[in-house]
Amino acid sequence: MGRNGVIQEEAKTMSNIEVLPIAGAVGAEICGVDLSEPLNNANLAQIRKAFADHVVIFFRDQKITPEQHLAFGAHFGEFDVHRFAAGLPDHPEVMPVVKEADDNGGNFGGLWHSDVTFYEKPALGSILYALDVPTYGGDTMFASQYLAYETLSDGMKEMLEGMTAIHSAKRVYGNQGTSINRFGAEVKSMKVRAGDDAEAEMEHPVIRYIPESGRRCLFVNPVYTIRFAGWTEEESKPLLDFLHTHAVRPEHTCRFKWETGSVAFWDNRATQHYALNDYHGQRREMHRVTIVGERPMSISEGERAKAA
Repeated sequence: MGRNGVIQEEAKTMSNIEVLPIAGAVGAEICGVDLSEPLNNANLAQIRKAFADHVVIFFRDQKITPEQHLAFGAHFGEFDVHRFAAGLPDHPEVMPVVKEADDNGGNFGGLWHSDVTFYEKPALGSILYALDVPTYGGDTMFASQYLAYETLSDGMKEMLEGMTAIHSAKRVYGNQGTSINRFGAEVKSMKVRAGDDAEAEMEHPVIRYIPESGRRCLFVNPVYTIRFAGWTEEESKPLLDFLHTHAVRPEHTCRFKWETGSVAFWDNRATQHYALNDYHGQRREMHRVTIVGERPMSISEGERAKAA
């Protein structure tokens, strides 16, 4: 096949993929992709573009094994093994997110948050696959932290751009919390441990620069952000409370209704998410693969890297 034939074949392959926004702020559904099959370069490029443009992307009607789940995730980076929640015995990189029908307590992820921001290199993103979903409820909400930053006043942006904040897992996984955690009541259906290592603290910029998009986003969340660097928790609380509320204003969000076989892939750097706990008496099971990210860059670091 000559060069023109290759171009035509790639264009034909790409034309089978549709990217359909599901909200004005964030989120798009991708049609025409079978994640159980290897992806060619053209399809992968279009998925990457949709991920960058829409920050969270969704696929319907998938049927994938843990191995196929990992094969898709491997296109985007190395895998994280969660420090406090157990993975599958044969695939520790795949974390089951489960709530049994007889569990009327809390659910894993049941508050607005970004994943593992207490790491030195928080997650780039997570790929969540639905195996068993309730007949109603159990939706997940996502909020764009690009919009959270962009809709702040100029004065607030100027103040926050030079600030850093302290992140820690201690409120969720610290020994004092045991299995009673900030994700709301007791999580019974999953193997979640507590430990002294959850007390560690990590410092990150409050406003984060994302290299692929060149955009800035707000990077604090109510689960793991403890205080501003150099401030007490009491001093930090009023401003953090404002930012947490502002970050998830309705116009910054989308809401995804799960079906068996649905997949969501979100950019953890530039979103927050919330797993709704409104399906008591029904079972919900997901498999999550998380991609390791980079150390968060401040605006000044990002601008220097861009100029280099």
